[in-house]
Amino acid sequence: MRTGHRTRSCLLGSLAAVALSQAAGGACIPDVEPNVFVLPRCEQVAPACGPEADESCCAAGEVKGGQFNRTDDRIPDAVYPATVADFHLDRFEVTVGRFRRFVEGYPATRPAAGAGAHPLIEGSGWDPAWDSRLPAGQDELRAVLQCDANFRTWTDEPTGNEEAPINCVSWYVAFAFCAWDEGRLPTEAEWTYAAVGGNQHLAYPWGGDAPSDALAVYGCPTEQTVCPVPHVGSKSPAGDGEWGQADLAGSLFEWVLDYHAELDPNARCINCAQLSDGGFGREARGGAFSHDEVPLSPAYRLGEPPENANSFYGIRCARDE
Repeated sequence: MRTGHRTRSCLLGSLAAVALSQAAGGACIPDVEPNVFVLPRCEQVAPACGPEADESCCAAGEVKGGQFNRTDDRIPDAVYPATVADFHLDRFEVTVGRFRRFVEGYPATRPAAGAGAHPLIEGSGWDPAWDSRLPAGQDELRAVLQCDANFRTWTDEPTGNEEAPINCVSWYVAFAFCAWDEGRLPTEAEWTYAAVGGNQHLAYPWGGDAPSDALAVYGCPTEQTVCPVPHVGSKSPAGDGEWGQADLAGSLFEWVLDYHAELDPNARCINCAQLSDGGFGREARGGAFSHDEVPLSPAYRLGEPPENANSFYGIRCARDE
């Protein structure tokens, strides 16, 4: 069982890294720093993320696909096998500074029909029926981002909070951002696969050690005090997952593509997602600064109304080759 240890992974974010990787037949070149932006919307986002504030906030780790068991701890011997293809997943939760570009262009940044789809899942792109669930204009979007006077991370003007994770976002806004960023929301199976280290089935993204303040951001007694949400990657590398993602446990709950539903033991899950609304909201995963340690487990599943835009919801995008 892996403990608090991070393996090195290939990170998107450097033109040189991409060129070298292609020249080497796709091999990972881990020693190239991801400090030259290649993701489409990151030209103005400073490389100031991570524990030393010197990493690209737009870096993404390649997750090598495979089969794993989506174990349900409440049901003995329930494993629910699933298979996911290779994909890339943001190293960090989307930051205020990265989200600011989306706000500045809004509402022109709203998604077109079919945008943000998983290439292997039919019907997973943006539904125009959801247009009415997005803020009508930029002023309304800015107002939504002020959801909580004590714990919001958004500021209308850039301040020292640009590397904090953006919160106060609904599922619809999260989907819209990832689609604008030429990515998509990860499926629940993809998110879980990354959080448990694939077929290692880790207890937590970092391994088997019990949660602690050295590994995750959680446990703020919000009814008693104001706890600023730390900058992304504040617990890296100790709290990182197998493929280099930071804050998969703690910081903010992260919206995923799926509706929340009971796992079906008879369903064949190969690059699958739950796209039918069973009345239990959308799935949000990973725990948050404002919650205790229970939701930090990748086995914890949470269904939430997709229109909710609370201070403990954030975004992490996936993308494909």
